[in-house]
Amino acid sequence: MKGRTLLPLAIALVTLPVSYAQTDSAQIKPVSYQVVDGNKVDNNTLQGWRTWRALACERCHGAQQQGMVGPSLIDAFKTIDTNEFHRTVFGGRIDKGMPDFSSSAMMQKNWQNLFAYLKGRSDGKIKPGDLQAIDAK
Repeated sequence: MKGRTLLPLAIALVTLPVSYAQTDSAQIKPVSYQVVDGNKVDNNTLQGWRTWRALACERCHGAQQQGMVGPSLIDAFKTIDTNEFHRTVFGGRIDKGMPDFSSSAMMQKNWQNLFAYLKGRSDGKIKPGDLQAIDAK
């Protein structure tokens, strides 16, 4: 009898982490970008660039993401992943001067698009300066 009551508990404990991991990965989708001629990008990446501009990230990271008071994002995005970016943007690094953007509706909606834009800049595919949609005339 004792073994029968422990079996459902053991099954629940084994399957719980698996379902949690699936939920977590479903929330953070893979990030990609499309770019043509260095300054024409897909609509999501364009929204990421607009988020960059609207939240004035260049004040600390530089207009070309080269770093100023804040670190170079060109260098950082060689190794940073979406999870670390999410933690930084939505938790800040107050001791280093990085604000917490968790109350920004624009950031909540576009953080993955911003990641795509910055990744494209770091990869050297997206050139600095103004961007436009790929399908813009």
